[in-house]
Amino acid sequence: MRLVAIFNRDGGTFKTTDLDAYCDHARKVFSQAGHQIECRLVSGKDIVQEMERTADDAGLDGLIAGGGDGTISAAAGIAWKHGIALGVVPAGTMNLFARSLKLPLDIWQAVDTLAQGHVQNVDIASANGHPFVHQFSAGLHARMVRYRDRMQYASRLGKIRANIRAAVSVVLNPPAFDVEFTVAGETQHRKVCAISASNNEFGPNPLLVADDITRGRLGFYVADALSPSGVARLAIDIMRGRLKENAAVTAMAVERAELHFPKRRHDVRCVIDGELLPMKRDVELKIHAGELKVIVAKDFANV
Repeated sequence: MRLVAIFNRDGGTFKTTDLDAYCDHARKVFSQAGHQIECRLVSGKDIVQEMERTADDAGLDGLIAGGGDGTISAAAGIAWKHGIALGVVPAGTMNLFARSLKLPLDIWQAVDTLAQGHVQNVDIASANGHPFVHQFSAGLHARMVRYRDRMQYASRLGKIRANIRAAVSVVLNPPAFDVEFTVAGETQHRKVCAISASNNEFGPNPLLVADDITRGRLGFYVADALSPSGVARLAIDIMRGRLKENAAVTAMAVERAELHFPKRRHDVRCVIDGELLPMKRDVELKIHAGELKVIVAKDFANV
């Protein structure tokens, strides 16, 4: 395969890595496996533009992306649009898509695994055409990310601490809003504190990771409006891997869902693969079964 590896030099783990040595290692292991590879180190603010420019090369077979969940999500959308394979080097805090792909979370082991791996077709999802590989969410998660982004942190540990502080703040001040959602031809109107769609259903992992991303279904979750104590119980159930067992949660697997937010609210936001983004009053969620090519370990198998 002809590959280009683009690494976010500002991404978590890469900040403390000898990147020249890392690129030398990547070139060595991929070359030994019979691939042609070029490595590029790019700042975070420029990485999406560089990946787009690279993917336009008609002779490219695959894009190796290294960075956090935001970088990987952007790379997946680009690879999907161009019909090329995506290789994931997890250098962020959570590395959620890498976990679904069963990849090593050590960046050195990850390139070794990718060099010996093979291309597999997996699912990707979209919200109003915006691709995502992990999750779309509104409500609790969006408020937590908004709180976190107001905080100052300069390291992976600092980001984890900021996430914890933000989560506590959301428990004490949970949102409540009206939503109409249509699935399988049936429309419901609910007052909720959270609504979410995932690229296939979440498994029991407290990080809310899909165990199998080849089933061709969105995981669709609605949590009723809750008091602070109810949100605390929901958080505990998530940490215990029992999201679907919480009495306030409605969970289902669907191919498509349509959301409508009947009340106008100022500056409404959603979270797509960890990034806080503006949200329209109408959102169409879809699964695109088997449309994303990814490089996985040679012994890859979904659970």
